[in-house]
Amino acid sequence: MKQTRARAHDEARTGTTPAAMLLSARDIDAMPGTTKVHAFNRSGVRLDKSLGYAAGMQRLGAHLVSVMPGYFSSEFHHHHFAEECVYVLAGEGRAHIGERVVALAPGDFVGYPANGVAHAIEATGSGLLVCLVVGERLAQDVID
Repeated sequence: MKQTRARAHDEARTGTTPAAMLLSARDIDAMPGTTKVHAFNRSGVRLDKSLGYAAGMQRLGAHLVSVMPGYFSSEFHHHHFAEECVYVLAGEGRAHIGERVVALAPGDFVGYPANGVAHAIEATGSGLLVCLVVGERLAQDVID
């Protein structure tokens, strides 16, 4: 992929991106991704490929997230203003939604409305849990 993540991010912030950008499967496979460890949950470890930034998107974040077994995608949290959703592509996991815990498998979708209940995703299978995570990029949000 010719465009770096940092360049895509800078262009997204400044509004100099093209009207649309295709990321082929080959482009996505070649993206190195960024390993992120959550500051408040050391078990919140994921490999994040920011598809939205790479495609020049400014208002919508789209991430290909891979989580190793036994780890969470983030901390247990909720957004006061932003909406978020998760589509499971591969692997097995659990969605912690408020006080409920539900099994996740490929093809499952979870939507988190703004000012909804706290949530987190946990990888529970023997391989990676791979999800497409999409959320709003608001000028400001409050996350508890």
